[in-house]
Amino acid sequence: FKPDGTKMYMVGSTNDTVYQYSLSTAWDISTSSYDSVSFSVATQDVNPESISFKSDGTKMYMVGSTSDKVYQYTLSTAWDLSTASYDSVSFSVGSQDTVPSGLSFTSNGTKMYIVGRTNDIIYQYTLSTAWDVSTASYDSISFSVTSQESSPQDMFFKSDDTKIYIVGYTNDTVYQYSLGNAWSEEGT
Repeated sequence: FKPDGTKMYMVGSTNDTVYQYSLSTAWDISTSSYDSVSFSVATQDVNPESISFKSDGTKMYMVGSTSDKVYQYTLSTAWDLSTASYDSVSFSVGSQDTVPSGLSFTSNGTKMYIVGRTNDIIYQYTLSTAWDVSTASYDSISFSVTSQESSPQDMFFKSDDTKIYIVGYTNDTVYQYSLGNAWSEEGT
């Protein structure tokens, strides 16, 4: 979602495409309508699993489970998918998980998190340049969610970076985790 709740985005693995919707009442999906705006990510990965946006809407990120990579895109007009283009920038997470299914960033773009279905683990990465995945490196910090969910599908950060939410396929449940130290999973 756009931070003000007036736009919603969905990525699908049948058409390998991101779709854009408008909500006439913020955060009320019953008021959503398709904008007839989409963006194909098939050239990068034919199994896109999750998307995430920079907080100002000028960057979009997609993680795919065919290549096990995070891809970076630029939106020349914030929150408008019709202006998206691939940055030719990617980062492999395959050494951590071969079926990455969820992607999220901290609010300042210096930390990236992946959850995967191979190991049921959240992995933490540092971006030395905020929002630039070409500068990412694995922190050797991880947290297992397998006691709650054996097939995590996606993840999301609370806006103040103090909580992580995981949604799972096996139990059809959303799980909430607290981070003792904001922006570092070491505090979980």
